[in-house]
Amino acid sequence: MSTRRIVIGGASGFLGSRLRNELEADGWHVATIGRGNADATWEDAAAIRHLIDGSDAVIGLAGKSVDCRYTDKNRNEILRSRVDTTRAIAAAIAASDAPPAVWINASTATIYRHAMDHPQTESSGELGTGFSVDVARNWEREFLSPELPDTRRVALRIAIALGDGPATNMLLRLARLGLGGPQHDGPWFPHRRYRGIGPDPTPAKSPGWHRTRGRQRFSWVHIDDVVGAVRFALATDSLSGPVNVASPGASDNVTMMGAMRRTVGARFGLPAFRWMLEPATWALRTESEMVLKSRWVASEKLLAAGYEFQWPELEPALRSVHASRAARRGIGVGRAKG
Repeated sequence: MSTRRIVIGGASGFLGSRLRNELEADGWHVATIGRGNADATWEDAAAIRHLIDGSDAVIGLAGKSVDCRYTDKNRNEILRSRVDTTRAIAAAIAASDAPPAVWINASTATIYRHAMDHPQTESSGELGTGFSVDVARNWEREFLSPELPDTRRVALRIAIALGDGPATNMLLRLARLGLGGPQHDGPWFPHRRYRGIGPDPTPAKSPGWHRTRGRQRFSWVHIDDVVGAVRFALATDSLSGPVNVASPGASDNVTMMGAMRRTVGARFGLPAFRWMLEPATWALRTESEMVLKSRWVASEKLLAAGYEFQWPELEPALRSVHASRAARRGIGVGRAKG
């Protein structure tokens, strides 16, 4: 039996490196597109086609991290890095004599609106407006629009992934420092960093904030289940189009930060209001949107197709991530306080 061959675009990041290791352990031969030690660079269209032609599957994960300030330079690069790499893969598949049977591309659950009334599903979810949503819209359009009749496509709208990545590490660090209380939205000086982007930009909604009182929803997924969803999508011919990847155990900000505190053994956590968060995120070179937007997403398609989440509840998932992170760093895990 010949070895299955898969091409991963963007295999050096938090998710890509984990996926590469897992798929190689499953018996896949993995080729990569990216920078540095990749088998092909994004600038070499012929090399990308050579890798993809005759492969069994492709996974697209490339894109500049959104854990940064939304300056004009960063905004443009966040969009460009997703759209251009997706376009390069599409062009290679279209030019292939033996195109892959399936192409899975990363997307984001941030594509949906700020939702506190009900979860957003693939069939009934409402798209939001503004910068982050426009990035996702343009990313998915570049992925789903080309005519590629021999290749099934799955856009994974991934919720905040819990693992040894920037979002989880930041939240655990805040909890450990005693700053792990709920984050409250509120009025702030007007700015244009969240304005729309792309060929048909949408406006960021005015006034740009919601009176959440720390009850904004928090949809999440353990990295084990991101890997599990990719494996499931590779093997499930009935899955196509946008697919939400979010644990059934959606939480809210107050509950989530309480679980963070217990996970790191912090006895208290000071609440943070918007007027406190904005200077702090400016100093950390990130954006307050990460913790203030209400993300409530449900994995309708995955569950209907029979996927079972390994980590359906938040606190056990956090404890798993914290323990794994500590083990990799060779440090002890403090006893969590009840």
